[in-house]
Amino acid sequence: MSLSRIVMRLARNPGTEFADGDDHRGYAVVAPLTQDGQLDESAFRQNQKACTVRRFAPDEDAQEGRLARKGSNWFFDYAEGEADDEAVYRLGEHRFAVGEYVSVADDDGRPLAYKVTDIQPV
Repeated sequence: MSLSRIVMRLARNPGTEFADGDDHRGYAVVAPLTQDGQLDESAFRQNQKACTVRRFAPDEDAQEGRLARKGSNWFFDYAEGEADDEAVYRLGEHRFAVGEYVSVADDDGRPLAYKVTDIQPV
């Protein structure tokens, strides 16, 4: 299984405190991608433990977790239980390519846009 490290940084989110975005807030996700840049579900099932997420922000300690899936829903999981899970809007349908956008729900459940800024093989 070939894995990619996908970096997503907080994009412009008008009407929020992040109206101009913030390059210092985001996620680094390690996941398998298909040739067209979508999550490779088959490869994910074969080695879920290698699929990780790291949330970073200047005003908090980095959070280490894993990419997880329940049914058709993908999410970021940081600890046992569902209280800390972060929903990712239609993650399985996204194409991961530099310049594309992904929505992740914040702690209050509001979706914030993140821009894919880097993809590298692991």
